[in-house]
Amino acid sequence: MNEGMDRRDFLKYSLATGIALAAGNHLTGSSNAMASPKITEVDKLSIWILADNYYDALRPDNKVTNRYRVVPGKSIHAEHGLSYYIETLVDGKTSGCMFDYGLDPIGVMNNIDLLGLDLGKANAFGLSHGHFDHWMGAVEILKRAQSKIQKGTPFYLGEEGFAHRYSVRPGGTDAMDLGQLKKEDIERFGVKVVEVSKPAEIIPGAYFTGNIERHTAYEKIPPTLLIKRGEKPEPDDFRGEQAIFFKVKGKGLVVLSGCAHRGIVNTVVQSQKVSGTDQLHAVLGGFHLINAKPEIIQNTVADIKSMKPEYVAPTHCTGFEAISAFCKEMPEQFTLNTAGTKYTFSA
Repeated sequence: MNEGMDRRDFLKYSLATGIALAAGNHLTGSSNAMASPKITEVDKLSIWILADNYYDALRPDNKVTNRYRVVPGKSIHAEHGLSYYIETLVDGKTSGCMFDYGLDPIGVMNNIDLLGLDLGKANAFGLSHGHFDHWMGAVEILKRAQSKIQKGTPFYLGEEGFAHRYSVRPGGTDAMDLGQLKKEDIERFGVKVVEVSKPAEIIPGAYFTGNIERHTAYEKIPPTLLIKRGEKPEPDDFRGEQAIFFKVKGKGLVVLSGCAHRGIVNTVVQSQKVSGTDQLHAVLGGFHLINAKPEIIQNTVADIKSMKPEYVAPTHCTGFEAISAFCKEMPEQFTLNTAGTKYTFSA
């Protein structure tokens, strides 16, 4: 299988090989798969949405959601940014991790307080990639929690997480400076930066995917997203972007993405491959289908649907059209995400 394989062949191949695909036995090219995957299963997984583009205090809950409701004078803040807090329960022990930090630290910290979370209990911090709507809140958030954070707490991110990035608006010619997170700006708060390219367990039962391989022909990265590697900005391939996966006992994988620039289908396949299982319980996160052509949205929805997740919650950069398509094509599995929502997946 290669990047030129079309969607129909990809699906045919995936369904025919089943677990062999997830184990990576039929994949060509470089692989970051664990030689003998031994994945820590979680008894309970909780994910709080600390920041997202949308908030609705009246949205009803389903079996896995618990939404924050408005009280007089207090409200969850929504923004064009993404941030999560994660807790895993493994053999009676709870571990915590913050993943991505949103755009506006004031809004994210407001939401942390309203949700009753304590970053002093975090055993790790993580960053999906180096776009400002995921890292810009980090410095102020870490600064406020500095006295509570244990010195040396790991801060995980992938390759080029500290690189300078740019973006060209559709129809424009000038690149907008998106800035960069600097290593020294977060290390001064006592965290220890850990850069990864291979799968890594960041807290018990929570795994960075490692660098995500590309298999689908249609999941293309917009050429308007740029990175500075040399003297001039060049198209960004997001080679170091990370997602997180979990294996919930008796339920299967929960895949949590930041923006999934390398494709949400590719991200799920990477998680299946590394974990050694193709059973998919839930997919949450940004799918980066904003401004995508209708056929790309259709292909993505069809491929995710074929993987038979029980829950799908597109967020952030997925875009209205793609979110609507998931709702239409997967009404029983679809959850409209809102900032302040807590997801709970249990064995």
